[in-house]
Amino acid sequence: MLVTMKEMLADAKKNHYAIPAFDVSNYEMMRAVLEACEEEKSPALLMGLGVDLEGKGLPLITSMVKEASNYFDVPVCFHLDHATDFDFIKKAIDTGFSSVMYDGSVLDFENNAKNTAEVTKYAHAHGVTVEAELGHVGNASVGSISETGTDTDPGESLTVPAEVAKFVEITDVDALAVAIGTSHGVYKSTPELRIDRLDEIVAVCDRPLVLHGGSGTPDDQMHNAIEHGITKINIYSDVLYALNKGLKDKLNTMENPSTWPFIVFEDARAMMKDVVKSKIRQFGSAGRI
Repeated sequence: MLVTMKEMLADAKKNHYAIPAFDVSNYEMMRAVLEACEEEKSPALLMGLGVDLEGKGLPLITSMVKEASNYFDVPVCFHLDHATDFDFIKKAIDTGFSSVMYDGSVLDFENNAKNTAEVTKYAHAHGVTVEAELGHVGNASVGSISETGTDTDPGESLTVPAEVAKFVEITDVDALAVAIGTSHGVYKSTPELRIDRLDEIVAVCDRPLVLHGGSGTPDDQMHNAIEHGITKINIYSDVLYALNKGLKDKLNTMENPSTWPFIVFEDARAMMKDVVKSKIRQFGSAGRI
């Protein structure tokens, strides 16, 4: 049975650690994350991306994660990541997601708050928790083969502390993603997190805070962000690298094209689990169950 993100983040906020949240695009990624979380005794926060949930992907992946949660001895949350369409969010909730994110970060404050409040009202009525984003975490290098991001200066769209309390009051969100200098995807240069801005946000916000763009951010900056109030950190690119590197190396040395998938994915699974375990230990969520 899935649990809500709110249950997980309340303990993380109270005890000053962060839970890594992993986007899972297929069975192999899901299994690697769940096995690593169980072995590390960490809450398992899995996320679904819209591109993987198109068409039959929504019921198929959701039912897979829901059923899998019954076979692991750690709490599992399935969280919809970066959704912008209210109708799709409703479908995700009705299909079984236990948590959702409405991303109105490219909108002006009024429309972001208005739309988020509508999502929260619907989600809370169905026992589902909500994450929103204030400010905008842009992209470094993302996608299938692209080397070009859509945003170049994270500093241009940092979260404004003066808007935070009003946003939370209007929306009643359960968690807030903040922009303090990270980007999604693969960094072309080392990010510099604005911990001073994070401190200003923490001073006016009583909700758990989320950091997007955790892949590739230096360890010392991650530790600092957690010490100053971050309780959830999104990870995708680091796990994708492990998956694709493991597959590439295996396929390049494989002589039999009919090799079973269990063998083909063997190294990739191990590499993904290593990444997941590393983040769990780094963020302090190991041994919390």
